[in-house]
Amino acid sequence: MTQVQRSEAAEAGTPDGVRRASGGARIVTRSRLLRPSGKVLPEHARTHNRSLVLQTLYTQGAQSRADVARETGLTRVTVSDVVAELIGQELVIELGQRGDARPGKPATLIDVDRTGVQIVALDLSEHTRLRGAVLDLDGTIVARAEVALDGATGERAVTLVLELLHELLALCTTRILGVGIGSPGVVQADGVVRSAPNLGWTGLALRERLAAAVELPVHVANDANVAVLAEHARSPGDLMLVKIGHGVGAGLVIGGRLVIGGGFAAGEIGHVVVGTDGGPRCACGRHGCLEAWLAVPRLTAQLDALDRGAPDAASARDLILAEAGRRLGIVLAPVVGALDLSEVVLSGPAELLDGPLHDAAVETLRERTMAEPGRHLSLRMAEQAEDIVLRGATVLVLSAQLGVS
Repeated sequence: MTQVQRSEAAEAGTPDGVRRASGGARIVTRSRLLRPSGKVLPEHARTHNRSLVLQTLYTQGAQSRADVARETGLTRVTVSDVVAELIGQELVIELGQRGDARPGKPATLIDVDRTGVQIVALDLSEHTRLRGAVLDLDGTIVARAEVALDGATGERAVTLVLELLHELLALCTTRILGVGIGSPGVVQADGVVRSAPNLGWTGLALRERLAAAVELPVHVANDANVAVLAEHARSPGDLMLVKIGHGVGAGLVIGGRLVIGGGFAAGEIGHVVVGTDGGPRCACGRHGCLEAWLAVPRLTAQLDALDRGAPDAASARDLILAEAGRRLGIVLAPVVGALDLSEVVLSGPAELLDGPLHDAAVETLRERTMAEPGRHLSLRMAEQAEDIVLRGATVLVLSAQLGVS
């Protein structure tokens, strides 16, 4: 379970929580937090109960109303009222009577309408292209699209994002729950990209501009924060994910909550200067930032400059990758030690990260953190490869709109 701050603007909607987009598709507009876990004030009970029912159905699958009441601790009357509302909003469907033999009248099974609602997800973190997908509520990708970035920055990059979003909306085949976006840089809770140097964005109200253009709920978060949501859904527990692409950033889930920071910059490790020996010049103007050692364009350029025909080319390649891994380990060690993390995940091109770079990072972490009996530190590659931001953006929408994860 993770916690994501909801977007205030996404709450404006009709009394039944449904409105129509410009294309006529009905959409849910009420924002929800992730799954509830404790008592709430009476005035918040309706929203809390709604999320409890949706979370139970989403994770447990088809249930009867009585099953949901037992699972949630709510009364049958309350569950029936909530389910009736959700059926009216076309979020829950009846599947027919239970087939197994039980005494009494067969119960009618209900479930979340997993294929009747879709989510649009965008990944803006890659250095050569912008990627997107249409997914159902279970995270199954039903359509894809992408546009070449071609070095675009500033307003041109915003135009490309809008083009990609419109293309994806045209690929949707049913109602749209919302749009989730993973953007590089420092992203505020209200969807303002405070700073994204690689895209030339400063103070860009990305959520507001896209929501106005498509008349849909839009949720924007830092790409590494989005990615860690996807990984945490598969591997609950305290977790740090380091996303390596156009830049370098990290997402943290501690105690079941996404760590954002007071300035929305938690996990911005890319511009931490590594060591006192100088190093390559970074895009920010300083020398020796982690991003200058580790970002994919930087590493790729270094490797491409090698003389592939030289007898020591393979050794030179391994040395470059190992040095990048060592610098990563230096930055990660104090974080791992301070937070007592047992799991760190790397997300990025496996051909660069999984090998000498990974091994050097592990060795450096072991050298720089306290060895304790029974303590195990895992540094592994992400399970969801290139789609991790797209899947995390889906989690972002599910948590904000329905309160489920």
